[in-house]
Amino acid sequence: MTSLSLAEAAPIAVVPVTARVGAEIRGVRLSGDLPEATIAAINAALLAHKVVFFRGQAHLDDAAHEQFARRLGDLVPHPTQGAFNNSASILNLDSSRGGGRADQWHTDVTFVDAYPKFSVLRGVVIPEAGGDTVWSNTHAAYEALPEPLRRLADTLRAIHSNVYDYAAVRPRASAEERRHYEEVFTSTVYETEHPVVRVHPETGERSLLLGNFVQRFAGLSKRDSAVLYDLFQSYVTAPENTVRWRWQAGDVVIWDNRATQHYAVNDYGDAHRVVRRVTVDGDVPVGVDGRPSTALRVAAKPAAKAA
Repeated sequence: MTSLSLAEAAPIAVVPVTARVGAEIRGVRLSGDLPEATIAAINAALLAHKVVFFRGQAHLDDAAHEQFARRLGDLVPHPTQGAFNNSASILNLDSSRGGGRADQWHTDVTFVDAYPKFSVLRGVVIPEAGGDTVWSNTHAAYEALPEPLRRLADTLRAIHSNVYDYAAVRPRASAEERRHYEEVFTSTVYETEHPVVRVHPETGERSLLLGNFVQRFAGLSKRDSAVLYDLFQSYVTAPENTVRWRWQAGDVVIWDNRATQHYAVNDYGDAHRVVRRVTVDGDVPVGVDGRPSTALRVAAKPAAKAA
């Protein structure tokens, strides 16, 4: 369990957005030199609410974004896309360059074993209408399962990969988005086996570890896996377990990537949307039975054959 409660941390204003997930933190100007007590309070709010929102942080540039995020832990670049513009870890999600339209429910980078602990996302260019992001509390989703389904989930393991049928999942994706997926996102093939229920290393809470990188459940057929996946995932995406954020330029959102999924709503047409993400390095998940996740494959994608 976390050793620092919100009451014991620095006096910051934490305003819940919903009862189950999400809180806005007010009165904090984010920077790399915040007092340790303030950082501890932000961390405590993250553990309690899973995702926290900050308005009015337009003073942050890329360097200051990373300096702040580094106070939460070691930074790590995206495993296939690297870091943006000579930064240490920034992922530039630009809707005009084939990226940023992550309109699938997912937890960041679960195709690797020690996927990120926290993600710190900054709004740079925000459409006048649309472009919200929705987060789900995957611990609340687990708690909402009927007891027989909870017992089943506790025993399952799933294969996650960054390589999947992109055309089937996103049939209306642009040619640029398809190129970005094929040439950049899957340049290296990753496969990892995770427990379907992970035990949070700081709170001890159990959460469903699913999302769009799941290919199948270990020991089950693709068909049976799809049926079970849809069943469990329906608890993740249930509206009462979610929070929706209307972005403004300069907003910063931090989420506990060990206890959430999220979805970028693709409802802004040709408008320009740019958000930049810094990720804090995570640990290898452990299931209810104490078994850790296992990396199954890391390999360069074979070059395409000439026609």
